[in-house]
Amino acid sequence: MNEIALTVHQTARPHGFPTADHFAFVESTPPTPAPGSALVKNLYWSVDPYHREMMDDVPGGFALHAPLEGRAVGQVVASRTPRLAEGAIVLHRHGWRTHAVITPEETRHLPRFDGVPLSNHLSVLGGTGLTAYVGLTRIARLQEGEDLFVSAAAGGVGTATGRFARLLGAGRLVGSAGSAAKTEHLVREVGYDAAFDYHDGSAADLLRKAAPDGVDVFVDNVGGEQLAAAVGALREFGRIVRIGTISQYNTPDALPPRFDYADIVEKSLRMEGFLVSNHHHVQEELYEFAVPHLQSGRLTPDETLLDGFEHIVDAFLGMLHGENTGKIIVRDHGEAGA
Repeated sequence: MNEIALTVHQTARPHGFPTADHFAFVESTPPTPAPGSALVKNLYWSVDPYHREMMDDVPGGFALHAPLEGRAVGQVVASRTPRLAEGAIVLHRHGWRTHAVITPEETRHLPRFDGVPLSNHLSVLGGTGLTAYVGLTRIARLQEGEDLFVSAAAGGVGTATGRFARLLGAGRLVGSAGSAAKTEHLVREVGYDAAFDYHDGSAADLLRKAAPDGVDVFVDNVGGEQLAAAVGALREFGRIVRIGTISQYNTPDALPPRFDYADIVEKSLRMEGFLVSNHHHVQEELYEFAVPHLQSGRLTPDETLLDGFEHIVDAFLGMLHGENTGKIIVRDHGEAGA
């Protein structure tokens, strides 16, 4: 094999927003699989908000000067195990590199659905979609006709949440995003009834205007001021689904949100967070729900695709600065016409 393998390493711990200087591309020859493993050439890479948390010096975080990890879809190109046939398409967590040696225990064979691109396995059919689906069906226990507010609604999880909620029979959908273009996309394309740019004023005032009668469920990807606003807007027996805290990833010294804690008791509110890694058993149910809608056209994935592994750091930094709409995915040059 005459190819060159590229791997991304983290070289320093950031303080605030990371930059390209915190990463390095390392060249090598493609690794050779040992007995019981296989070599995968990666085709699609996911960059996710949680990667920013892992850049800090925290338990389980990224080690410096070592290959990073992340979800990737790849094709087996050399195998020394009958459980990973050459040519198979698999999902694994050895991302941020062009080639990876994997074992069967570290992979999941991906089903091929007619008319469904492989990239969808990193968006609405992958961890992003599973997060949205679990949040709505297991944590919020969404009922038909209930009204939702979703923060960071133009991101990968936010767009999937909006589209899934609409298919599940939700009532009024309200979202927040970081620009006028994104709020317009939410209303015109994703199916939100109203959306606001959180830069335009206080979150409480903006949410009150968008949802004057309140909401039943808040799907929170942001935390901070928007979480406090949602507590005030929730109706009796409202639920808060805590997915992420984007507002604090690059500002760790930010003050926690201030809200009336009596609301939690007086309105019988419930707040629950979760890790999607504890819900992999719901994956097949997600396929059964989403794939027919993808094939019929009722469900459209929101994806921002960047071509070329050399742009993976740019994709990650751009996501942290809100440059993407929907799930951001890096695609191998050879897949651009697929």
